[in-house]
Amino acid sequence: MADADRTVLTKIRWPLRLTWAGLMAERITRAFWPLWSVVMLAAAVLMLGLQDHIMVELVWALAVLVSLASAAFMVLGLRRFRMPHRAEALERLDGTLKGRPIQTLLDDQAIGAGDAQSEALWRAHQARMAKRAATARGVRPNLTLTQRDPFALRYVAILGLSVAMLFGTWSKVHSVTGMGPGSGSGLAVGPSWEGWIEPPAYTGLPVLYLADQGDSLKIPQNSRVTLRFYGELGALTLDETVSGRIGEVPPASDPAQDFVVTRAGDLAIQGVGGRSWQVALLPDTAPEVMITGEAETNVDGQMSLPFAAKDDYGVTGGSVLISLDMQALDRRYGLSIDPEPRAPIQMELPMPITGNRADFTELLIENFSEHPWAHLPVRFELTAMDAADQAGVAAPVSMPLPARRFFDPVASALIEQRRDLLWNRANAPRIAQLMRAISWQPEEQLFPDEANYLRFRFILRRMEAYAAEGMSKPQQEELAKALWDLAIEIEDGDLDDAMERMKRAQERLSEAMKNGASEQEIARLMQELREATQDYLRQRSRQAQREQEETDEDMRGAENSVQMGMDDLQRMMDHIQDLIEQGRMAEAQEAMRQFQEMMENMQMAQGGQGGQSPGEQAMEELGESLREQQGLSDQAFRDLQEQYNPGANSGQSQGNEGRNGGQGRGESHEGQGGENGEQGEGEQGSLAERQQALRDELERQRRSLPGAGTQGGDAAREALKEAERAMEGAEEALRQDDLPGAIDKQADAMEALREGIRNLGDAMAEAGRRQQGGDGQETGNAQANSRDPLGRNPGSRGGDVGTQEDLLQGEDVYRRARELLDEIRRRSGEGERSSEELDYLRRLLERF
Repeated sequence: MADADRTVLTKIRWPLRLTWAGLMAERITRAFWPLWSVVMLAAAVLMLGLQDHIMVELVWALAVLVSLASAAFMVLGLRRFRMPHRAEALERLDGTLKGRPIQTLLDDQAIGAGDAQSEALWRAHQARMAKRAATARGVRPNLTLTQRDPFALRYVAILGLSVAMLFGTWSKVHSVTGMGPGSGSGLAVGPSWEGWIEPPAYTGLPVLYLADQGDSLKIPQNSRVTLRFYGELGALTLDETVSGRIGEVPPASDPAQDFVVTRAGDLAIQGVGGRSWQVALLPDTAPEVMITGEAETNVDGQMSLPFAAKDDYGVTGGSVLISLDMQALDRRYGLSIDPEPRAPIQMELPMPITGNRADFTELLIENFSEHPWAHLPVRFELTAMDAADQAGVAAPVSMPLPARRFFDPVASALIEQRRDLLWNRANAPRIAQLMRAISWQPEEQLFPDEANYLRFRFILRRMEAYAAEGMSKPQQEELAKALWDLAIEIEDGDLDDAMERMKRAQERLSEAMKNGASEQEIARLMQELREATQDYLRQRSRQAQREQEETDEDMRGAENSVQMGMDDLQRMMDHIQDLIEQGRMAEAQEAMRQFQEMMENMQMAQGGQGGQSPGEQAMEELGESLREQQGLSDQAFRDLQEQYNPGANSGQSQGNEGRNGGQGRGESHEGQGGENGEQGEGEQGSLAERQQALRDELERQRRSLPGAGTQGGDAAREALKEAERAMEGAEEALRQDDLPGAIDKQADAMEALREGIRNLGDAMAEAGRRQQGGDGQETGNAQANSRDPLGRNPGSRGGDVGTQEDLLQGEDVYRRARELLDEIRRRSGEGERSSEELDYLRRLLERF
């Protein structure tokens, strides 16, 4: 081989080797496929143990036939097989490339040798062919045998071997060696018995071939054991202690044995080739089920009760039994007599549709609102079942049967009477008496809808008539349905008047908070209050527009007033909802009371616009004094910081801004006093002098306070006296340079001022209501005319901020309070501060 030829072959050596290997595979497959088909088929027969079920003579005949066929196919294959040469591989590889570039590279120039141009052309042609040859890849072999094996016998052999590998065992192959001459009985080499262990189907475990298992077995309880003995009867016998069988038991030498494992013990096959096993049980425990949380009820009374269940092999079903807990029942009123017989509530537990049932959690969802036991104490008993029909029973849980709650007093009373009627029909006369008492000269607020009152009276007459004649079961159900429908109508009925609808929503929400309603119920009632309030304010806006159009006056003031009312009410309702979500129900009820007072003030302000009354002027002056006292307290606190931590306030002036943009220097947060105590003393006098001036001003306001002789007015005067005493104490502390003590007294003064303003507001509201109902209605309207729709006084500086802005506890005030409290906590944790300052900070935390 020339050097040029060797160079060409070196570049394509790997594709050439792969092509040669493919040729080798093709020729081996085509020559020897009959041989390996026969070998695989014979191996499959032996692994499946078919030789143990036919005559020995037939086994030997088949063995001779397989041997002859294998020898014949071996000879035929050797005759057909030809070792592939490199040239054949090179020819096949070159044939897959366009233009046969490999052969071109191996050729020599035959024409034009010696001619420079011809040789240059030949070299260019070979260079192009060399690039093409460099892209050569190994040729895949063609292993198709369709023409040589048209009946696909090779696939039959492969299928048989696959089945034998899955369901057979190699140990059975050796049994054929014991069938030769001189092998004795032929049973000593391989097992002369077979056995299987079949676990219960619900476990999902596979069947075990007993001969392949070790000396120790761990199987599920109730597994079935099947044994088969071959050979002479009595040569093998069964010895077991795992079935616990008594009575008629088959003989131990019976060739067919079948029993269920119920306990741990020994299992042995006695005789030649026998074996023994120690059997341990995997017990099938009973399922477990339990209630995992408290029942929740949505606004429509639908209950959601969480529960969990588990079993080692999966829960197949379950049920819940709900029975009346007579021991926990309060046997009073309509429940004092014995109840009519009523079957317990029985329901199927919901199971997961998909997924594993070995351990899961689910919700039992049902609506018991119309059941006679609604809100009565009941016992929940949960039961879970598994595939072995084992039952797991949870510990009984006692709770009131969850159902819908009614917050309207009349609707709630109707539902209670419906319960008594379903408890026992003997309660019908008592129920009729109560209904007659309710409907005797009823107040208008009990039945704002006359149609509901007529339905009430119709049910009452039916109740009395049925009770007199002896009420039947259908009549009982009829009246119970009528009472339920009427209660729903009263509870959810749509009122036409916006104000009445808003009052109704307020009452229901207050009742829900008092009775500990669920979060969903409170959220629904809160949304009703929002919608009713918005409807009322929109109605007020339209009414104001009509009045302004009739008098040809500017409507801007009315629109701004209503818009301000919507914004403020929205903030207050948001605050109430936040308190409810935080679980602070007492504060939420107090905020709800303030909201109701605001709405009453709004009703008082529905007249025209007028001048400011003496009471409103006093409220404005007291609010100004409160802000001024707040400013003095802020200045004293900054002076205290400067005393223990000089320079601490140099970069915090922005953070201490008052409500109106001032620096909290003691004059309603709008003064432009100095940045520290010395500058403030030079421009506005010392803190003690300013405190004394504020106390004198408060004394003047107290002497001219309106409402003398009324409960609210007297309470306001007492609160202002307490504020004066606290201011006097703060003044003395300031003169003695006792800033912590002064701040404490100032806080007492501010609290007393707030109490006085609240008492004065209550007195004014009471006076306004009396004036609206008597001859002084015109004067009351004149006093209310100067207020905005929320009953607040306009500010003295021409703005819309009234004297009660600090009492509304708006969102900004609460945010600022939280920021101050966080700052106090942060500073109380700094150990480098002086002990006096840390002690003062701790007192602040304890107080607030």
